[in-house]
Amino acid sequence: MTPLIIHGAGGHGLVVAETAVAAGFIVVGFVDDAIIDGFLGEHNILSMETVDAIDAEVIVAVGETTVRRRIHDSHVATGRRMALVIHPAASVSPSAQMGCGIFVGPNAVVNAEATVGDGVIINSRAVVEHHCQIGAFSHLAPGSTLGGNVTVGELTLVGIGASVLPDVKIGSNCVVGAGSVVRENVEDGQTVVGSPARPILPTPRSTPAK
Repeated sequence: MTPLIIHGAGGHGLVVAETAVAAGFIVVGFVDDAIIDGFLGEHNILSMETVDAIDAEVIVAVGETTVRRRIHDSHVATGRRMALVIHPAASVSPSAQMGCGIFVGPNAVVNAEATVGDGVIINSRAVVEHHCQIGAFSHLAPGSTLGGNVTVGELTLVGIGASVLPDVKIGSNCVVGAGSVVRENVEDGQTVVGSPARPILPTPRSTPAK
């Protein structure tokens, strides 16, 4: 059984912890700068100095994509081993290529020849179909579905219950709103919502009256 440290002590951290235990890890403790009193019960809270002294793998359990990347990269820079935490009720194809620091939740699916970058969250019941490419530190929220050969860029959030049709390309730093159906490509930095999904336009500035 492999010792594991979880960086992130919010609700997602608890989900990752329970998944890790089910997957055979030993959760040594949590690291977090902002602990919610009583939220973790009797779980062990570690300082970074303590982490340096423990021989354990690490996973970052922070939902916000840019923060997750920053913390992940800081651990990698110090030589820590980043864990791959996959729930035993998930299905990950043996032909899928998986990076490090990835979380795959219960009943999630990663199908044949998919490629998943470092630090990605594939949350509960999310589906990644064949030949999809998921960029580093993206987040596929619960119940989201990617059809075959979909590309998702880095740091992108695909919201709860959203669906992306086959062969669609979604750029980096994008947000796909919950329940949206994406039928066309999405450019870098866009937020799209609805069915079919359409970009949200920036709110125009009002002109002061003269």
